[in-house]
Amino acid sequence: MSRLNIILIVLFIAIFGTASSALYIVNETQQALVVQFGEPKRTVSEPGLKFKLPFIQDVIFFEKRVLSFIPDDGEEAILKDQKRLKVDTYARFQITDPLRFFQSVRNEVEARKQLDTIIDSALREELGSRAFNDILSEKRNDVTKNIRDQVNIKARTLGMEIIDIQIRRADYPEVTSQAIFARMISERERIAREFRATGEEEAQKIRASAEKQRIVTVAEGARTSQEIRGLGDAEAIRIYADAFGQDAEFFRFYRSMEAYKKSFGQDDTMVINPTGDFFKFFQLPAE
Repeated sequence: MSRLNIILIVLFIAIFGTASSALYIVNETQQALVVQFGEPKRTVSEPGLKFKLPFIQDVIFFEKRVLSFIPDDGEEAILKDQKRLKVDTYARFQITDPLRFFQSVRNEVEARKQLDTIIDSALREELGSRAFNDILSEKRNDVTKNIRDQVNIKARTLGMEIIDIQIRRADYPEVTSQAIFARMISERERIAREFRATGEEEAQKIRASAEKQRIVTVAEGARTSQEIRGLGDAEAIRIYADAFGQDAEFFRFYRSMEAYKKSFGQDDTMVINPTGDFFKFFQLPAE
């Protein structure tokens, strides 16, 4: 290989290296910051083929798309009524100022750490003025809007914009939940005891009323029976009296027959004087 060819090859490599160092591409999902010896020089937000000083300038790329951020652990906050609440949040943010972003947090990893702290602080401050029902009702949107506005005050100083913050889940801490469940069980047991006591009291009232009604009914039945029996006896006496008045001898005969029937219808042994009045109608009339 001739000396000229070697020079041409070296020259080509130098030109290619210089060109590749001077050119860079920014795609549609990116934005770039050109730095020289670590110092920012300019930002590039438009996509396309771009130029920079070779070898002495570098390019740092940042996402232009909206990014998601979910804290690793839920945050605990104290509500206005002094109740503790564990809250899981979800945020979406965007790098809006690459220069400020680079100067304040350098990279996305550090940015997420900063956001975690900022969101935690804003969340505690906002929930400290709210009741639990505010998070479950239509006021929830106001809560998240206020948190987003508070976070944006600090996020913008870091070159970021919070697009949205939502509360994914809000629940009492484990210890508090167990205490609430215990109170709920105790309350249900108390209500059950009250219902049972009320039911027993009503049952006693019903039994007492039924017993009273039974006694009254039996007494009225006995009284009615006595009245009917008395009327029957009176009617019998009247009939007997009428019969005795119409034919006294036949009435005495009839009464004796009834007495015989009651006395001799059983297997009893009686010792009676046969010449007494009881056997009067067994005696033959004298000739």
